[in-house]
Amino acid sequence: MKRNIVIAAVTAAALIGGGTATALATTGDDQGSARQAATTQLSNDDVRDDQDDDGGRDDRDDAEKAVSADVTASEAIASALKHTSGTAVSAELDDEDDSAKVVWKVDVLSGDNTWHSVSVDPAGGKVLGAHTDDEDDTTQVRAALKGSSVTAEEAAKAAAGKGVVTSVGLDEDGKDKSWEAETRTSGGAEQDWKVDLTSGKVTADRSDAQDDDADDADDQD
Repeated sequence: MKRNIVIAAVTAAALIGGGTATALATTGDDQGSARQAATTQLSNDDVRDDQDDDGGRDDRDDAEKAVSADVTASEAIASALKHTSGTAVSAELDDEDDSAKVVWKVDVLSGDNTWHSVSVDPAGGKVLGAHTDDEDDTTQVRAALKGSSVTAEEAAKAAAGKGVVTSVGLDEDGKDKSWEAETRTSGGAEQDWKVDLTSGKVTADRSDAQDDDADDADDQD
């Protein structure tokens, strides 16, 4: 019993300390002592967490995956719409179910107001799967797109002149409704853009830049 308690205590200490520990304990029988080692190591998740804290490796990997995708945002949207008819409202290059695999996720609003999330392979453009989603902003989306002449696919093509488009989506809130696109350069730098719903004109998202400046000021304080 005491041996188990000692091992459990050292094991807990190893987990808290984030390292590897070995516990040696003895039995109290007349035949002498018997040794037993209990070794606890960091899990792979802990190792990955340490890598994130040390160098932001995940952020760099995401940037590399974004700029190396063979299928562009506009192509992913086109592929998704061939599979699921409707109106593409957003497309984003993202991890698939928190795994290491990155896919295009395209949100499509069908004619019967059903939302579909379509996953597209960024390597070949093949649709990997689709499922329905529950969204509560259907009315706002329909209203924002009323009279619009620029689709999400066209907005992605327009923003591609600024860098590799990693996401495009409808901003249906506020007075100035537009498509919003995020681009990355080969060096991993991010930039947000607004694409006009009728003209397709691309302009820098000044509101996003102002928010970043405000956050930097708060950090310095």
